[in-house]
Amino acid sequence: MAQHGHHVASSQKALMLEMKSLQDEPVEGFKITLVDESDMYNWEVAIFGPPNTHYEGGYFKARIKFPVDYPYSPPAFRFLTKMWHPNIYENGDVCISILHPPVDDPQSGELPSERWNPTQNVRTILLSVISLLNEPNTFSPANVDASVMYRRWRESKGKDREYIEIIRKQVMATKADAERDGVKVPITLDEYCVRTQVPPTDDGSNLLYDDYYDDEELDEDDDDDDEDCCYDEDDSGTEDS
Repeated sequence: MAQHGHHVASSQKALMLEMKSLQDEPVEGFKITLVDESDMYNWEVAIFGPPNTHYEGGYFKARIKFPVDYPYSPPAFRFLTKMWHPNIYENGDVCISILHPPVDDPQSGELPSERWNPTQNVRTILLSVISLLNEPNTFSPANVDASVMYRRWRESKGKDREYIEIIRKQVMATKADAERDGVKVPITLDEYCVRTQVPPTDDGSNLLYDDYYDDEELDEDDDDDDEDCCYDEDDSGTEDS
């Protein structure tokens, strides 16, 4: 019992510090709140689709549930908004290496170093999730049908648009949620980017662009927002459509 109490006290303190850090220095495109002010172990997440991607204008709701021995064990991340994505299960659970316990499992195809460790935190999870939306892992999909559809879109260089059209329909459907919650969804880069006292990290930031937009259009945006924008100038180099 004493050990359990120690874990609870330790994890609550860690989560309080993380919540304060995210409030002081927010992650671009995310809004974090507690589901219940008296419960530090359940967080509500609002995810805004990054501009210049297929998710632009989207308002996606999710929950993060933390174990009492956090940060030694990973939290669970579940979308409440319906998502069609190779790495998101039908019930909304996200399948991503960073949220898997650091055990040696050769069957998974993941290295222990790719999995959760206590140096990870909510900030790195959020960056991983936003990168995953735009860069799905089709090697071990949670949604096989979505994975097949995504690969068809990618291999056809955008000519097969079934995958993209489903995403855009889901994005449009989230507008009603945003209106009901009284949330203004950021559309432009200026609205999406959050100014903080700390320079933005490189982790996953160059994965947010989607190359189905012309490079010239992106270059024009970079010229306008060169110093202030939360994106890197360098593109991720995914397939054009």
